[in-house]
Amino acid sequence: MSEGTMQRAAESVQHQSRIERMERVERSVRAPRARVLVGAAVVPMMLLAVGCSSGSDSDSASADDAPSEVAESALNDTSTPEVVEAAYAVLPNACEVFSQKTLKSLVPEGAKSGKAINTAEANVTGDCRWTSLDDNGVDGSQYRWLSVSLHLLESNAANGPGEDRAHTAFESKVTAAQAVDGAKKVKSEPVTGTGDEATAVSYDLEKKDEGTFKQQTIVVRTENVVITLDYNGAGLAGEKAPDAAALLKSAKSAAKEVVEAVEEANESDSAASKSPSSGATKTPSKGATKGSSSSDGSGSDVSSDSDSSGSGSSTTGGSSSSDSRKSSR
Repeated sequence: MSEGTMQRAAESVQHQSRIERMERVERSVRAPRARVLVGAAVVPMMLLAVGCSSGSDSDSASADDAPSEVAESALNDTSTPEVVEAAYAVLPNACEVFSQKTLKSLVPEGAKSGKAINTAEANVTGDCRWTSLDDNGVDGSQYRWLSVSLHLLESNAANGPGEDRAHTAFESKVTAAQAVDGAKKVKSEPVTGTGDEATAVSYDLEKKDEGTFKQQTIVVRTENVVITLDYNGAGLAGEKAPDAAALLKSAKSAAKEVVEAVEEANESDSAASKSPSSGATKTPSKGATKGSSSSDGSGSDVSSDSDSSGSGSSTTGGSSSSDSRKSSR
């Protein structure tokens, strides 16, 4: 082999060695770069995971805070529930709810004997009583006793709508009428066409040295007003006892007249409150108050002015019906 050939062979070996060394260096450089790039990719993933975790905790905290915020809002709510005004705001004068014709029929000898009882607060309750004695001497006498009680119950936030309160009072008064001490042959029946609901309670009361009193009690609710009408009769000194059915018929008719008087009193009050010249204003009652029981002509309590709320007082009403209305009936 010539010297030139040997030299070229040596140079070729050296060149190959340099190429291999350069490839090894390049590989060694690329490997760390790859590791760095992989690490860089991991960092954003970790940050993303932390971000999601943080958002989840925030949502959880907001959810936990929600009930407390609702509870605090409820505690801070001091608004008063709206109460619907009752239909009636005034009562007629209890001693003027009957026409003279009606009084002449029920208490013929005492048509002008009407007497207000248990006077107290106007437009809460009203009561009036009439007595009649047709004295025929030794031939006996016919006795009649009539009373009417009015009870207005207003609407308020504490006790609810006036109509609901009146319904409760109505039921209470019916129960009381059915449980009068000493009552015999007690009968009850609904009365149609009178107010929103009405019940008639009939019974006998035996009184020593006086005879048998035939008692008729009509309890009526018209809107937020409760009416209790008591009517009884007796034959004294040997006179025959009056017919209970006739007394009941008269009592039912009189109860309708009282309902009309309540309606008219409130219609007049409403018209007066709308008139610029009248200066009248509608004044609702200040609540029901408890009144004394009125005693019937036989000395037995047959009417109660108390209602289920445990409050009440008696008075003649502040708004009266006109005499012209009564004379026209």
